[in-house]
Amino acid sequence: MPSSVISNYLYFPETEILRIIYQSGAVYDYLKVPQEIFDNFRAVQSKGRFLNYVIKPKFKFKKIE
Repeated sequence: MPSSVISNYLYFPETEILRIIYQSGAVYDYLKVPQEIFDNFRAVQSKGRFLNYVIKPKFKFKKIE
């Protein structure tokens, strides 16, 4: 999963939280992300683009670190 923006990610299906760890070290939780959206995110080649165009505009988030 090489990405110029995303270092790693985790998904917590029980709470529908998608945690994104950015290359900068910042960590954000995107809230109420359905499993289907996460599955699509995981499948796409450009995770940064999907994050910017699909996840960020539609889901609330909070900064963890």
